Amino acid sequence: MPTMWKRDLEADGRKFERWLRSKLPTAKDLRMSPLVAPQSSGFSNETLLFDLSYTENGALHSDRLVVRIQPIGYQVFPEYDLGLQFRTMDLLAKTDVPVPRMRWLEEEGTEIFGAPFYVMEQVPGRVPTDQPPYHAGGWMHEISPAEREAIWLGGFEAMARIHRLDLDAAGFGFLRRPELGATPLDQEITYYERYFEWASRGRENPVLEAAHDWLLANQPANEPEGLVWGDARIGNVIFDGTQPAAVLDWEMVSNGSPERDVGWAIFLDRHHSEGIETPRLEGFPCYEDTIAYYEERSGHRVRNLDYYQVFTGWRFGIIMLRISQQLVHYELATPEQGRALELNNTVTRLTAKLLDLPPPGEGLPGDFK
Repeated sequence: MPTMWKRDLEADGRKFERWLRSKLPTAKDLRMSPLVAPQSSGFSNETLLFDLSYTENGALHSDRLVVRIQPIGYQVFPEYDLGLQFRTMDLLAKTDVPVPRMRWLEEEGTEIFGAPFYVMEQVPGRVPTDQPPYHAGGWMHEISPAEREAIWLGGFEAMARIHRLDLDAAGFGFLRRPELGATPLDQEITYYERYFEWASRGRENPVLEAAHDWLLANQPANEPEGLVWGDARIGNVIFDGTQPAAVLDWEMVSNGSPERDVGWAIFLDRHHSEGIETPRLEGFPCYEDTIAYYEERSGHRVRNLDYYQVFTGWRFGIIMLRISQQLVHYELATPEQGRALELNNTVTRLTAKLLDLPPPGEGLPGDFK
């Protein structure tokens, strides 16, 4: 739900085709298919798909491509750096982490789509669904338990590859933000404290405030530093059969403890199961076995999983503040419904459970439970 207006894809497509010709000045017989908006995409950006064919230096090229556009108008995050995502995947292409091939980044001109954008190659395959959550429905229900196990562990294999990278040798030293704190964890906490202040609009949120206090009181020390994916979950991986073909969505990339990704992945899986009162699908390994698998492949010990699950609940809960407000902004919910959803949603309920807090207040309208 990144944008709630209908783009004139035909008009945008004509402007975009002229832009593509400028990027491929020696191409002949260039043909671009109409732009298509997929049925669903993330809450924070817009995605369009198209095919491109041309001849260059006697060779025929036929590509399936993706355009990702920086949010226009309502933003879920306080700021948005589309170029960071492009450069992250471009750097990762030199490693064993599977990512789409990045083609072009346009950060200056806004005359085509009204915002910066980048173009990357489509990667064939399937992604475990968020709508419905994959434990509740979708194609993961149509495959065997053994295939589900391979997909789940494949996500952790991709994560382990990320965490085996040396931050500086891979070119990611620029992610450090010493102006926000002495350690990577301090820096991330400061960022989300500011995010909460911006998103909460001065209104209370007891679960998120309790989670914040607990996180400050229980910070682990002497942690390793590496590349952190940020939105680490199988719902951000394209699978070719059961093998990871591409790791997507790097808008929350940072430096820090690899356990930040592990906690996020497990919290999100719990969110897609016990968070919606749905059992995990047969074939998914237990979390203990998952951690053992990850440790073997990453070379990292997981010592603070409880901490980083609460950390996930706090960060995701802050994001949910903005998503709740987004529903009101686009008149999909009343202000009263939006405020109720800020306080009582699947994320705050699971976070409260992790902290042994009373569940958030009841009274959500039926469509938002």
